Amino acid sequence: MLDRVAPSAERVDAAGLFAFLGRIAAIHRKEEVTFLCIGTDRSTGDSLGPWVGTLLEEQGFTRVIGTLKEPCDANSLPRIVSNLEGKGTIIAIDACLGRSENIGAYLVRQGPLIPAQSVNRGFGAVGEFSIAGVVNATSLKPYWTLQSTSLYRVMGMANEISAAIGRMWRT
Repeated sequence: MLDRVAPSAERVDAAGLFAFLGRIAAIHRKEEVTFLCIGTDRSTGDSLGPWVGTLLEEQGFTRVIGTLKEPCDANSLPRIVSNLEGKGTIIAIDACLGRSENIGAYLVRQGPLIPAQSVNRGFGAVGEFSIAGVVNATSLKPYWTLQSTSLYRVMGMANEISAAIGRMWRT
C-alpha cells in the first residue's frame, strides 16, 4: 500500500493507533475479530504483518492469520482471502511505503487496504478495518527499499501495534 493512494486513511502515531483500535473494540468483541497480518518473513520491510501476528499469538490471541512461522504472503494470500468468509470482522495489517515524513506513522481507516500495492501486485482489497505501517519511503526500487528497511523500526512498530491490540482486547 502506498500512503498517497489511500486518501480516506488517517495518519496517526501510537496514541492515535490506540484510539482507532479503541473505537473498534467498543463495537466488536475479541471473539468477533480476526487479525489478517500480511507480509513475508523474507524481507525486512515487509515483515511487519508477520511480526504483529507472532506477537499476538504470543499474547494468546487465536484468531490470527499470518505469522513469522506461517506468513500470509503473496503466495498464500489469494487462498487465504478466499477462505475469510465466516471469520468475523477482519482487521488487515500490512507494511507500506510512503512519504519520508510519514515513516513510523500508521495509516488507519474503517475500510480495506490493498496488499502489495507499492510493489505493483494485483491483489484485491481486504479487511473491514485496516492498519498500514509506513516502514520506509517510496522509491523507484520498492523491493530493494523493503529489503533494506530497518528491522529495528519494523519490530518497534510491530510492538506498538500488538501492544495496542492487547490492551484493547485483553482477556
